[in-house]
Amino acid sequence: MFSGALTRVEGSPEDGAEVDLRDADGAFVARGLYNGRSQIRVRLYSWDEAEALDAAFFRRRVGRAIALRRDILGWLTPGTACRLVFSEADGLSGLVVDRYDDWLVVQLTSLALARRTELLLDILSELTAARGIYLRTEKGIGKQEGLELSDRMARGAEPPDRIEIREHGLVFLVDVRVGHKTGWYLDQRQNRLAAARLAGGRRCLDVCCYTGGFAVGLAAAGAREVLGIDASAPALAIAAENARRNGQDRIGWRAGDALAVLPELAEAGERFDLIVLDPPRFAQSRKGLAQALRGYAFLNEAAARLLSPDGVLVTCSCSGRVSRDDFLRMLASVAVTTDRDLQVFAQTGAGHDHPVSAACPESDYLKCFFCRVP
Repeated sequence: MFSGALTRVEGSPEDGAEVDLRDADGAFVARGLYNGRSQIRVRLYSWDEAEALDAAFFRRRVGRAIALRRDILGWLTPGTACRLVFSEADGLSGLVVDRYDDWLVVQLTSLALARRTELLLDILSELTAARGIYLRTEKGIGKQEGLELSDRMARGAEPPDRIEIREHGLVFLVDVRVGHKTGWYLDQRQNRLAAARLAGGRRCLDVCCYTGGFAVGLAAAGAREVLGIDASAPALAIAAENARRNGQDRIGWRAGDALAVLPELAEAGERFDLIVLDPPRFAQSRKGLAQALRGYAFLNEAAARLLSPDGVLVTCSCSGRVSRDDFLRMLASVAVTTDRDLQVFAQTGAGHDHPVSAACPESDYLKCFFCRVP
């Protein structure tokens, strides 16, 4: 509940306190945790008036989240990685937990849950038997929530500098201390596999490749040649090591801003048969939506000009503010601007370990469009 949606607050609840949300007639609506410092004034967790937000409640919710990944998806196998808890989608607004082999990485994005850190760590330690738990902060969340957090080792053994994980028969190194997000783009797991199935014999370009998740998968699936582009030289160094560990020597790497590199490739007459565009989030708020769509349009226009006839474009947006309809309209404008048809033959989202709550459509944040470009 945002502050503007509340007519009044009775009493003086402390930040992080359990509170009830009631309608204009005083009838119970939901129970949540209060934060007077945030525009998100109350985060709601239960619609059962008899249910307290106590230790037993959080243990049930965390246990339910883990059960999806363990019992239904079957993804909690040794040496692999997945998202264990996905905030609102798992009924635990403000808590993200990712598992990398025997280690957990936890992000707390609400003041109320940050004040319950030790309780949540106890629960996670009990239910997962993790060797260690590392806390990561999200950029800007301190100001938004009015809390002070820092990255630190929270429980158990320190993780190695690079944790090795397996995905689709390949191995990748993950830096959980300083890597993007919690170290790896877990949400693209199934999209990486889908793109790889299209790579055989094609010359491929992976834009904003980070540590090579798409690029290595494309090469391993039989791509004729792969070029990976990213602005981060440290990320590219790990990408090159990931390629080496998987025996892939048909991948080249180039450091640079995609907004500058793609036009340079076009000017040089380069052409590719398959291009993956997976840029960082462009829209941080509704105010930034128009600018974000312009950025996506520029990248996709540049990619369309680099594609060979009947090329494949795998284009993504992780900006929750950008809807699927927004993104599709942007692609339509790209088709007009470049005079290239864009035929969308598949639309996907995040992996199954990133479920979507029907009550929180914002949890359906990742869009991935697979397009043929005649």
